[in-house]
Amino acid sequence: MAPHDALRCSAGLLIRDTLEGVSEYRTQEVARRAGVDVAYVARLVELGVVTPDAQDRLSVGDVRRVRLAQTLDRAGVPLEGIGAAIRSGAISLAFLEQPFYERFASLSSVTFKDLAQKTSIPIDLLMVIREAIGFAQPQPEDAIREDELRIAVVIERLLATGSRVVVVERLLRVWGESLRRIAEMEGDWWRSEVEMPLLASGMSEREMMEAANRLSPELSALQEKAVLEIYHAQHEHAATKNIIEDIESALAKAGVYSRLDRTPAVCFLDVTGYTRLTEERGDAAAADLAAQLGRMVQRTSTLHGGKPVKWLGDGVMLYFRDPGPAVLAALQIVRDVAGAGLPAAHVGLHAGPVLFQEGDYFGRTVNVAARIADYARAGEILVTQEVVDASRGGAVFAPIGPVELKGVSGILELYSAREGT
Repeated sequence: MAPHDALRCSAGLLIRDTLEGVSEYRTQEVARRAGVDVAYVARLVELGVVTPDAQDRLSVGDVRRVRLAQTLDRAGVPLEGIGAAIRSGAISLAFLEQPFYERFASLSSVTFKDLAQKTSIPIDLLMVIREAIGFAQPQPEDAIREDELRIAVVIERLLATGSRVVVVERLLRVWGESLRRIAEMEGDWWRSEVEMPLLASGMSEREMMEAANRLSPELSALQEKAVLEIYHAQHEHAATKNIIEDIESALAKAGVYSRLDRTPAVCFLDVTGYTRLTEERGDAAAADLAAQLGRMVQRTSTLHGGKPVKWLGDGVMLYFRDPGPAVLAALQIVRDVAGAGLPAAHVGLHAGPVLFQEGDYFGRTVNVAARIADYARAGEILVTQEVVDASRGGAVFAPIGPVELKGVSGILELYSAREGT
């Protein structure tokens, strides 16, 4: 959506009217934008946390200082101590004037209730935006942040094109969770690889903060470019998948899509509870799990004529030249995972034609295998009729009946695979 198109929607008009580029404020406006009362700002002025100019005006950086001071205050850090540290030169909050910190959003003059009334966005969906950016669910009367107002422009446009509310909510939550992990990892890196080495070199906290903040704009810009490039590449994969499946469907309907003499197989193996494990034990434990699982998968898949294609956070996608060995490999990996004391794995396997591009595989076969893996329970290996027909011993299959899978047209006959006696 072009910028001029965005401003035609209700949320866009609110942005134009409320987020004017003002850089100097009176105390009352700073209080509103920071979400505090005027007396709180006056106290911070008295303590020297914020300092008006000769005309008794405050800056946009002072809005950020007030919000940071409030956060510290709520965490139990005494405001008097902050003021004393600033006056003595032990710390400085001058860095919050830097353009880099413009991403620290202030509150707008619009509430969630106001925005819902002036746009086509349901208020419950609007409040999910606050959760997606990492804060607690707001109340309808709470002021919406400036960055949330800009996100609302996107949401309003998605709804206008026919997207369902439940799908837009899911999109918001996935954006929020994925970007939260990226931001937290970057924060950990910044602390361990930038700030701590500077302190270890003999710098004081103030010197460290000043030195680190000189690096921050450059490194942050580079990281954002890298993340955006990775996102674009991932988007290429997702878009290519859709395009290929559309073409496959059209060719099949036209009767010109021939099946292969030897049908390959695609396997998705997921670890049950991987996300919960990451949340409970942290990313380091998850990385250890991924490394251990990776060694098992690489060794066993290669032994059975297959190969890992890509890791997907909580599991792996594998390609096999032949469905029979794929079943045997899946059985062994699930057994090895259990024997190693790792969380149980579950597997989806389907055989059929696939398309190959730049090391990845696409098509309906891939999509069906992924959906079957989602359906499988912990420790379960589910396969399609095509896999059963191509297997030549070593495994026993028990039918579980016809199944409807999300995102897959028609009914599938699925079988549970176990080791033969």
